[in-house]
Parts: sequence; C-alpha cells; structure tokens
Amino acid sequence: MTAPTAAPARVLLADDHALVRSGLRLILDAEPDLTVVAEAANGFDAVQRLGEVPVDLAILDIAMPRMTGIQAAREIARDHPEVRILMLSMYDNEQYFFESLKAGASGYVLKSVADRDLLEACRATMRGEPFLYPGAMTSLIRDWLQRAREGSAPPENVLTPREEEILKLVAEGHSSREIAATLVISAKTVDRHRANILAKLGLRDRLALTRYAIRAGLVEP
Repeated sequence: MTAPTAAPARVLLADDHALVRSGLRLILDAEPDLTVVAEAANGFDAVQRLGEVPVDLAILDIAMPRMTGIQAAREIARDHPEVRILMLSMYDNEQYFFESLKAGASGYVLKSVADRDLLEACRATMRGEPFLYPGAMTSLIRDWLQRAREGSAPPENVLTPREEEILKLVAEGHSSREIAATLVISAKTVDRHRANILAKLGLRDRLALTRYAIRAGLVEP
C-alpha cells in the first residue's frame, strides 16, 4: 500500500513589493511540498494574518514599512512558537543577520539568489535545521571568535518592542502626530516614548536616532 503523502507546508509570504511576492509565490507554489496560504505587505499585517490563517512557515522580508521583518519575527516567535521563520533580505549585512537570529529566525536568504536558495532554505527550516548562506557562516565564526577573545556575550535589547516601533517611524521621518495616528495613541505618549528612547540610548536628536535605527536594522540605509 502506498504511504499517504504529507500535506504541503503552509507558507505566509511577507514583502512590501507585490512583484517580489508574486515571483516568490510562483517559485513556492510550483513545489508539491510547499503552498502559499497568505500574503502580507508589511510586518504588522503578517502578524495579523497569523491569527487568521494556519501557517507553518513565515517568510519575512527584513525591510518593510510599519513593522520590519525582524520586529514581526520577534512577535511571531513569542505568540506563535510553532511557526518557523525565514528571513529574506537584499542586504548581505551582518547586523541584519544577527538580529534575525536573535529574533527567532531559522534562516536568512539573500534576494539576489532566492531563485537558487529559497526552496532549500524552506525545506531545511521545516526540518528544524538552520539555513545560512556562505557569507553568514563567515560572520558567525568571526563573531564567535571575537566574543571568545573578549569573554563577552552579545548585549540584550535595551528598547521595548513599542519603543522600537516608534524609533523606526521616527527614523523614517514621521512626525509625532503621524506616529500617534498610525499607532492609535496620543502625540504626548509618542513624545514620552521618544524621550525614553533618547535617554536609554544616550542620544540627543532625530539624526542620531536615525543612525542608530540603521545600525540596528530597523530601517534601510
């Protein structure tokens, strides 16, 4: 008797470019073991979709409006630990890579080679195995050696998820009133959060906040 065929892994695809989502969906849906069941144009919508559709694997673009893929990955890892996470980026950036791993992602795929690596990455992630592109392995080894020499551990996040959300919007050039409308809070609350962020990070102005947000992978350089 023929063994029953396993159901395909259900995939959530989040990218703010519709053409990119369409191309990636064609790649994934052509495989019998993978099927895209939901799409999202930003990290916030991706998190919301997980409450509506059963998903096994979330593929998140790192640089998205409203909420980055890294921020979304943190929320997904916390609220939906059964969902595997794979990050997608056009940047071969060590900071993005390490932040992705800290956020709970199992793998990191460069968009430039997504047609070659994406399927392998999805399958490795679904098997519970990490997927790292060759440059990422070099970064991991270098970071491990550096921390071993210094005898130090990587610093924990100093900002709360809400503060990171506001920092991202500030760095993108939004006013306190615009941020308040987006997050459905008061402008005074936004200003209070911004003051707390500046104090925690030891920074003085919007320009310094923007530079920090770029280094932290919250906005694109």
